[in-house]
Amino acid sequence: MEKNSKIYVAGHRGMVGSAIVRELQRKGYNNLVLRTHAELDLTRQADVETFFAQEKPEYVFLAAAKVGGIAANSAELADFMYQNMTLEMNVIHAAWQNGVKKLEFLGSSCIYPRLAPQPMPESCLLTSSLEPTNEAYALAKISGLKYCEYLNRQYGTDYISVMPTNLYGPNDNYHPEHSHVLPAMIRRFHEAKLSGAESVTCWGDGSALREFLYVDDLAELCVFLMNNYSGNETVNAGSGKELTIRELAETVAKVVGYEGKILWDASRPNGTPRKLLDVSKATALGWTYKTELEDGIRLAYEDFLHKL
Repeated sequence: MEKNSKIYVAGHRGMVGSAIVRELQRKGYNNLVLRTHAELDLTRQADVETFFAQEKPEYVFLAAAKVGGIAANSAELADFMYQNMTLEMNVIHAAWQNGVKKLEFLGSSCIYPRLAPQPMPESCLLTSSLEPTNEAYALAKISGLKYCEYLNRQYGTDYISVMPTNLYGPNDNYHPEHSHVLPAMIRRFHEAKLSGAESVTCWGDGSALREFLYVDDLAELCVFLMNNYSGNETVNAGSGKELTIRELAETVAKVVGYEGKILWDASRPNGTPRKLLDVSKATALGWTYKTELEDGIRLAYEDFLHKL
């Protein structure tokens, strides 16, 4: 990408999209095309086609998505599949129709099988069944990355995909029911601290293992890959480190300053038992994460406080 290349970031107000915009601006890219959901509904094919025909972006970062935690994914299966699959296909297809030089598709580590080998290499995609609690979202994301691959194979496009692990950071969603585990904990422990609650109850038994990546570290990789990687196989993005959900809760409580008890409701689902990405491919390309988890949670908590 040149510094004045016309770059469209889809989903620029979300956590990932806004981080990509920050990274692009930090690196001196000065011709960004941005549209809010009110200005452009990516699930409306005709509107997306008109936008691409008028704006003719040269590069596209596709970070727009309907996202949520276990509760939202389980309750809104049809919505998660329809909205994600529709917006992905609309954007990728319109990019191809209008000669976009390169597109980068942002997925999720939930695309990998529930009982995939650990750490999960890119090659384990579609080797066994998915985690039921987020199957609809995973299927939509798999469809997006496969469509990019098929366009490359059939038409010689240069479309790549990146699969991040669990993300957190500025502009995260801290909704009490529809957020992911880390921002949900930030909110719950903060509210418990303010109310003086003696305990906080978390879902599951705390044994599930998870990996987390600060979103600005992901954004750095995204811009790096747009300039330095081409290929049909996706690239994993993670820290390569994991901890139990119990350890995560204790760390969040420490950062927030909550000193009460942490209880566990084992009748609630744990989700996938373990989800650690094999990040050797990204490492071999020359990238590694920078932000340690406790430091990142502190930055995320500051962001949460600013939004109150």
